[in-house]
Amino acid sequence: MRIVRAEAYLVDLDPLSKRTDATLSFEKQETIFVELEAEGGLVGTGYAYTIGKGGRAVLELLRSDVLHLLIGEEAREIEALWHKLYWATHAIAGAITSLALAAVDIALWDLKGLSLGEPLWLLAGGAQHGVPVYDTEHGWLHLDLGELVDGAKGSVANGMSGVKVKVGRPSGEEDAERLSAVREAIGPSIDLMVDANHAFTAAEARRRALLFEKTNLYWFEEPLPPDDIAGHRELLAFTAVPVAVGESLYSPGAFQQYLNARAASVLQPDVARVGGVTPWLKVAHTAELFNVKVAPHFLMELHVSLACAVPNSVYVEYIPQLAPLCLSQLEIRDGLAVPPSLPGTGIDWDRERISHFAIGRAVVTNKSRL
Repeated sequence: MRIVRAEAYLVDLDPLSKRTDATLSFEKQETIFVELEAEGGLVGTGYAYTIGKGGRAVLELLRSDVLHLLIGEEAREIEALWHKLYWATHAIAGAITSLALAAVDIALWDLKGLSLGEPLWLLAGGAQHGVPVYDTEHGWLHLDLGELVDGAKGSVANGMSGVKVKVGRPSGEEDAERLSAVREAIGPSIDLMVDANHAFTAAEARRRALLFEKTNLYWFEEPLPPDDIAGHRELLAFTAVPVAVGESLYSPGAFQQYLNARAASVLQPDVARVGGVTPWLKVAHTAELFNVKVAPHFLMELHVSLACAVPNSVYVEYIPQLAPLCLSQLEIRDGLAVPPSLPGTGIDWDRERISHFAIGRAVVTNKSRL
């Protein structure tokens, strides 16, 4: 199953609603698509994203340095292709390269599933038939207390098992007040998470953890900058609140450092940021060896399949950012997010809408390089 065509393009997507956290406000989502066509006409689709900036840099890397390396290659040799592209770009390894590799790798897994008639969650492991889902969409930092409480109640009514609230208000007491109100609204049986988006120093994270403990948090997410592994380890030793990290880590090795240091209770690998399905699975399986759970960040349309592929996943995050580009929606059944049964990634893309908004197309075939 040789690759005969590789194409990349970008779609700018405005947020469906205002989304803010302690360090940024979502300007737009730049979604970078890769399509890989194999002999016989099957086409696998992969994608990655950025929040407002950098998408065009990813697209240019694909155009200039990546796509032509795929032509004529055997699409079923996913591990070999991932390593080929990694070593072709390792001198500039970082966020941009990981995002580019992810779009290609996801397309390869989609193509494999399509060729075999199997869904991704089975191909990648088939460990669970459903995973709980928590809602981030109604917990943004700018929302007032009434909106926050109403949103949390709505999340529970819609079958969510957990609710996440953004923290990082100027006063820790204000954060604690908001969390207490949400906890009272949702009751003791619904999981409550908080996310600081790297906003705190080590000392402030400890102080706020003390303020938050009485609300029985499921986790305290990204309390410190992602390179402060020692700070996360010290925070874990200080508080009974579990600490979650991972959405801002861009390689399996970065996760391994956290695991070796015993610096995280929950890992949150993002399939786009870590480099694709292939490295995502390595992170999840390594975490399992350390008896650490995973709860993937964002991209619920794809992460539901990966979460169900491995035995140590505990949650899928609900943020419907890609809804305008999809004909299908995340299915929640009896409180669990259920993976698509369609072959490949199972995402039913709105091809007409995507084609209308696509920009910067780069196409390489076995006959020409455009």
